[in-house]
Amino acid sequence: MSAPPTGALWLIRGDARRLDAVPDSSVQLVVTSPPYPMIPQWDRLFRALDAAEYPAMLEVLAGAWRECFRVLSPGGILAVNIGDALRTGDDGFRLWPNHAETLLAATQIGFTPLPYLLWKKPTNRPNAFLGSGFLPPNAYVTLDCEYILLFRKGPLRRFAPHDPARLASRFGRAERDRWFSQVWSDVRGARQGSEGRRTGAFPDAVAERLVRMFSVVGDTVLDPFAGTGTTLWAAVRWGRNAVGVEWDPVTYRALRSQARGRGLRPAARPPARSGAVATGARSPPRRRRAGSGAPSR
Repeated sequence: MSAPPTGALWLIRGDARRLDAVPDSSVQLVVTSPPYPMIPQWDRLFRALDAAEYPAMLEVLAGAWRECFRVLSPGGILAVNIGDALRTGDDGFRLWPNHAETLLAATQIGFTPLPYLLWKKPTNRPNAFLGSGFLPPNAYVTLDCEYILLFRKGPLRRFAPHDPARLASRFGRAERDRWFSQVWSDVRGARQGSEGRRTGAFPDAVAERLVRMFSVVGDTVLDPFAGTGTTLWAAVRWGRNAVGVEWDPVTYRALRSQARGRGLRPAARPPARSGAVATGARSPPRRRRAGSGAPSR
């Protein structure tokens, strides 16, 4: 058993709705957790993008899914971790169905929806219920699941028999049985908040599973809402190239600092298109042939 080679990383300060630095059909997997519409911590961001109302917030996300469709290669996978919101609006307290709206938007763009995952996040507050306690009928069901929606661009991805990159990306039976069960209840949510700034981090385990489930060594993995970089570090660690796009300048600078802290250094030659910073690489993202053996942890 051998560990995969470390992948290359490209950091781009930009807008997820305009991925101009990412060529068409150059990405094999997108793993992301976008800002959730109608969650108060994201209100300021959506307002900065001229999206103060729910339909406009959804259109911001739809713009990102359109770009993901463009940059994904045929057979590529889009994995979106998103949760619904509970909030009082003009018509009172209600649920805002972010997962359903995302399913609809991505399907209309052209993605094929696949069976999704339910991430039941363990909590330290098992008795945190809403409403009137023991008196019916005005209590509410506890919202303790998020969705990991899965989509494919076009037909199944095909490989040559005994493709070395695919063989080097094999996982075990126990991992398969746990990862491909629809309900994930063994992964805790990531700690939120960083020096008073907004974050929407998901845990390393979620990103690592998705990277290994839906890509092979040498693939390119994109996160158009890079945030704290969870997807990027998982991809690089497992021998995939990673592209991270982040709009917020402070968060972008933090990503670059983290990359340096993880031993990645600026490349001798950045990608051909402007706007990107490459680390740990010598050329733009491309598929790399894998060595022998399977990755292990």
